[in-house]
Amino acid sequence: MRIATWNINSVTTRLGRVLAWLETREPDVVCLQEIKTTTDAFPLMPMAALGYEAVVLGQGRWNGVAILSRVGLADVSLNLPDQPPYANEGETPIVEARAVGATVGATGSHPGVRLWSLYVPNGREPQHPHFTYKLAWLDQLAVLAASEWNAHQSAPYALLGDFNVAPTDSDVWDRARFEGSTHVTPEERARYQALIDTGLSDLIARPGKGDNPFTFWDYRGGAFHKDEGMRIDLVLANPAFAGAVTDIWVDREARKGSAQSEGGAPSDHAPIIVDLDI
Repeated sequence: MRIATWNINSVTTRLGRVLAWLETREPDVVCLQEIKTTTDAFPLMPMAALGYEAVVLGQGRWNGVAILSRVGLADVSLNLPDQPPYANEGETPIVEARAVGATVGATGSHPGVRLWSLYVPNGREPQHPHFTYKLAWLDQLAVLAASEWNAHQSAPYALLGDFNVAPTDSDVWDRARFEGSTHVTPEERARYQALIDTGLSDLIARPGKGDNPFTFWDYRGGAFHKDEGMRIDLVLANPAFAGAVTDIWVDREARKGSAQSEGGAPSDHAPIIVDLDI
């Protein structure tokens, strides 16, 4: 089974690129983040033409997550249990579209693989209310992780997506450049560790043709070509999932291209592809 996770940064803007990538890489399951469309407007038909069904949780111009599968979808969950809401100043708080779970690949002889596609809040800056929201969101994710661990200890289970946390200083291209910024604070890394403490392993992908297993590079300043990136897209897996992995790698080829590229400009994130002996 081949599973991938990708912050696509607008599925409609990059639809041609996504479809070409699906045909080339042939994943069985894809966890998408930041789809930036409504649930109803998600391009189901071209995905279905390639054999994929989908569970989608959209939110218009912002956020949004989905799971594509050509090996079945069952036990779908939308949002984290008791997921905290958020609103900018003066707006009504809402539960944002940031988490969707499903079981894929279940058969009569196999319970399947339990997956969550996650788009953790960015946090903006440590003094911003969005940072407090991010920490509360991660706290609730840890509650979910413990619950899923209890339910799926013997079956493969993983949290995948854009965590907006660089777990260690080696996961950013220059730690000094992030002084006073989000993604590297002790508070965020403590929440990451709380997820690991539920029994999960952080599966670090091979970097492909790059020097580092980074998954995100800013569009500005030629960051991708300089490999000035961050590892913030993660696969956190239980032992049954981790033990079945035969390969895991960052698909840097999907990050290449420009605004004039066929199929649309690339996302600022690259996919992580995981091959499992399941």
